[in-house]
Amino acid sequence: MVNVLSDGSGSIELLGCFGDDLTVVNAARVSFSKESKSLTEGDKKLITYLAKHNHVSPFFHPQIRLRVKMPIFVAREWYRHTVGFARNEVSRRYVDTEPDCYVPEISSIRERDTNLKQGSKSNPADSAEYARECIEELTESAIDTYNILLKANVAPEVARMVLPQSMHTEFIETASLYAYARLCKLRLSPDAQHEIRLYAEALSKMLEKEFPVSWNALNTQYA
Repeated sequence: MVNVLSDGSGSIELLGCFGDDLTVVNAARVSFSKESKSLTEGDKKLITYLAKHNHVSPFFHPQIRLRVKMPIFVAREWYRHTVGFARNEVSRRYVDTEPDCYVPEISSIRERDTNLKQGSKSNPADSAEYARECIEELTESAIDTYNILLKANVAPEVARMVLPQSMHTEFIETASLYAYARLCKLRLSPDAQHEIRLYAEALSKMLEKEFPVSWNALNTQYA
């Protein structure tokens, strides 16, 4: 498991992989009724060729399963990637354990960039310290209100409405190697929100270890 956010609250865990670089190779070679038993230099060149010429179907065969914990405002961006993904998420209709929320460090409370319709500057806002106090106070108040509602016998599916977007959610996700390459292409972009880039960076490092040849080929092609 890799802790992603600076406060150690968010994480991404690799639960398992189906396949490896050889899986990609043999998915391509079956067209000629061929099969490689071990990864050769020729196989590595084939993987590079497939990515370079956008022959992407072999990269759908390896599957990756993750357990991810991230704030809701990050998850809703992550969930915009839908093709090739399967997800099951913790539901607060059924769970009423104490929620935990992401409260950013002062350095992460970035200044608004008036030249961008969305996004921020890299530097903290002048009021970052005050802003963090406001965020912390609101978060604590929301959780207190949630617990008050539960004690008043309000159903969890109703009480949850007062919880903020900074609350962590947790989900198990399965997707193909190609699907994650597409996700990382977009979420590692400089104009992606900083918080989601942290998750994409952690994921990219994981998949580079599991699929060194394929991941390098896909990132070279889609960078």
